[in-house]
Amino acid sequence: MKLLDSFEQFRLAPLSAGEGPEGRRARLAILLSGRGSNMLALLEATKTGILKNLAEVVVVFSNKPDAFGLEAAAALGCPVASLPSQGRKREAFDADAAALLQQYQPDLVVLAGYMRIISPAFIQPFAGRIVNIHPADTHQHQGLHAYEWAFDNKLPETKITVHLVDEGLDTGPILAQQTVDLRGADTLEEVERRGLAVEHELYARTLAELIKSKQNVMSSAAETSRSDE
Repeated sequence: MKLLDSFEQFRLAPLSAGEGPEGRRARLAILLSGRGSNMLALLEATKTGILKNLAEVVVVFSNKPDAFGLEAAAALGCPVASLPSQGRKREAFDADAAALLQQYQPDLVVLAGYMRIISPAFIQPFAGRIVNIHPADTHQHQGLHAYEWAFDNKLPETKITVHLVDEGLDTGPILAQQTVDLRGADTLEEVERRGLAVEHELYARTLAELIKSKQNVMSSAAETSRSDE
C-alpha cells in the first residue's frame, strides 16, 4: 500500500518519558452516528488484530446520544461521548464537537459511519488527521446511499475507499481502495454484507500502515538526532 505524502500533518503526540517511538500507540477518536460496525471492527483490531500495540481508541463520539454504537462501545469498556446535533447550526455544532474531542488529544479522527457533512470549524483543528471510509469509488459516487447506487445500477463490482477528509464531500485524497465483487449479489442486503466485510478489513489495515509509516519516520529522525550528538 502506497501512502500519501500529504498525510505529513499526522503527528503522534509527545512520547512519555523513556518511551521509544516504536512503543507509542496512536490515539484514535472514532466518530459514528449509528450501529457502529466499523467502530467495533477497529476496536477489536486494537485488542487482538492488526492495530494491536499500534493504536488505542481514546473515545467513541456520536452526534446522536442514543446511537447503538455508543452503547456497544461502552459495554466493551471504551470511553464514550456525545453531543446532540439536531436543531443546531452546523458551524456552531462542529466547533463544540471539535473542542470536546480535543480534550482527548487524538492523533487521528476516524469517521466510521458519521452521517454528517463536517464544516471547516471541525476540519481545521484536525487538518490532515481526519480519515473516512466510503463504500464506493469517490470519483464515481459521493455522499449517501453508495450501496444502493451500486445495487440499483447492477454494478459487477464496487470499490471501498479510505480517504483523508477535506472541506468537500468525499473529495479528499485517497489513501487506499479495495474492490468488492458484486456478481451474484441479488439483494441490497447481500451487497452491503460483502461491502462491510471489505470495509472492516481495509480500514484497520490502512490505519495500521499509516501509523507504522509515521513511527518509522519518527524512529529515523531519532536515530539521526542521536548520530549527530
